[in-house]
Amino acid sequence: MPAHVLILGGTTEARHLAAALAARPGPRVTTSLAGRVTRPGAVDGEVRVGGFGGVTGLTDWLRAHRVTALVDATHPFAERITANATESARLTGVPHAVLRRPGWDLDDDWCSVASLEEAARVVPRLGQRVFLSTGRLGLAAFRDLTDTQFVVRSVEPPDPPLPPHCELILERGPFSLADELDLLRTHRVDVLVTKDSGGAATAPKLTAARSLALPVVVVRRPELPTGVRSLPDVEGVLDWLAGVIPPGDACAADTCP
Repeated sequence: MPAHVLILGGTTEARHLAAALAARPGPRVTTSLAGRVTRPGAVDGEVRVGGFGGVTGLTDWLRAHRVTALVDATHPFAERITANATESARLTGVPHAVLRRPGWDLDDDWCSVASLEEAARVVPRLGQRVFLSTGRLGLAAFRDLTDTQFVVRSVEPPDPPLPPHCELILERGPFSLADELDLLRTHRVDVLVTKDSGGAATAPKLTAARSLALPVVVVRRPELPTGVRSLPDVEGVLDWLAGVIPPGDACAADTCP
């Protein structure tokens, strides 16, 4: 049997990793998507959609599908999935690494908070028109801010409850600096709330806020579980996989399933 790499995906880095592995003779590659987005981007290799059912389900899947290496390339804020993957890898002995893009270099004047709930407590002191760029999950943290106007941008409609005064923009990025400046000016935004997702794709909104001297509230990313191997980019994961998968476990390009 060829080696089998399971990628817990949903990020740009996960797609790039799957493409890099699929383009070379080597292991079988499966990317798992949570299924929260109905129209995900194309992914090379095999794809499964839906949750595993916690630690028990993921552990069973790793064993049943003879997974050789597990790469957690989920969003930096997918805390529960990362915890489950870490525990399942421990239980099965499957080599495991996290592909985590570096966080942003935050401006000293920005407000760093530990959670969306803390961000909601800070926002009323900073402004009245908020660009809430935190994704479509967790918006309930702002539902009690009845005197604040929110602009929320999301790929798909978020689930309620939402802030009472909320304008929803359904768009898929990436967005340029010009796009972000236009949004902030058009909607007269005076505060930006975002998560420290890291990466270049979503950084223009921070540059736009800085250029307009807007206050920015940044939710810090959760810590990784103790002892987890964290790699910053696709190249680092490929190097790690080369050391994890024995050469004899890789199949020839014309015999891989």
